[in-house]
Amino acid sequence: MAQSVGIKDVARAAGVSVGTVSNVINRPDSVATETRARVQSAIDRLGYVRSESARQLRAGRSRIMGLLVLDMGNPFFVDVARGAERAAREDGLGVMVCNSAQSASEEAEYLSLFAEQRVRGVLLTPTDASGRNIDSFRRHGIPFVLVDRVAEGTTECSVSVDDVAGGALAVRHLVDAGHRSIAYVSGPPGLNQVRDRRTGALNALAEAGLGPENLRELPTERLDVAAGRDAGARLLGLADRPTAVFCANDLLALGVLQAMYAAGVTVPDDLAIVGYDDIEFAAAAAVPLTSVRQPAVTMGALAAELLLEETEAETTGKRHEHRRVVLQPELVVRRSSLAAR
Repeated sequence: MAQSVGIKDVARAAGVSVGTVSNVINRPDSVATETRARVQSAIDRLGYVRSESARQLRAGRSRIMGLLVLDMGNPFFVDVARGAERAAREDGLGVMVCNSAQSASEEAEYLSLFAEQRVRGVLLTPTDASGRNIDSFRRHGIPFVLVDRVAEGTTECSVSVDDVAGGALAVRHLVDAGHRSIAYVSGPPGLNQVRDRRTGALNALAEAGLGPENLRELPTERLDVAAGRDAGARLLGLADRPTAVFCANDLLALGVLQAMYAAGVTVPDDLAIVGYDDIEFAAAAAVPLTSVRQPAVTMGALAAELLLEETEAETTGKRHEHRRVVLQPELVVRRSSLAAR
């Protein structure tokens, strides 16, 4: 595990005193331009961030675990947070929950905040498809576990759901109900979950002897109800409108359902709808929503337990082996997809 970079490391790299580094950080105008540039170059090169909680940490280890999710407006991530908080509390820790809002830049800012606060570790659902934010955060030596994601090229622990299997469950159900023309309201294409659920949908079509042309993809910029309403409007404008729609999450599906209701399109008789996540609102919708259930609370709890195992191993000297836990989804059938074709 990499060691955290301290102010003495910066001073040594820049060839100045610790006091000079402190002045550059706190009173930059008091330092000569050339010296200030040399110190700032060392800070950037080493990846130093000052610890706002250093005084507290001198007395012991941080009692805070960071949790960074894509969208706290999505009840799925609220359930993930509940599971993580439950496991952390049993170990005497608190959880600092932050929302990247599906923005790579906001994700980077929050990861920097976690580094400044020297949190015990971080549970992360990344939004930056390039992996640069993870690479930058890794050099601080703070353990992290990926939640609802297995990022390519990483060796860290992760807890996710088999989204390929989940996408197949959704579309296999629609094919079995007689649908041959299906729309996929997919969300941002850069998200692994979106791609994996599409792969599963195509696999289910292939099993039934149907080609990829039977799946009409409608991408959206976000994974929320408003984006679902917009996708629903586009769906209504298609001359050869599909008879069913699979949505990458339940918020999108609820938005599509709202658009259909406003246009007088009957669900499921005119259009069958299947969502993903099985949030609490899915069963309570005007037309109860068929959805692929993810064990969100379990996912959060398992991720927190893996993180606690890793941080404990650091202090005891025990060996920690990174693990990738993949949970299985479950199809929950409700009225939104039950009409026979």
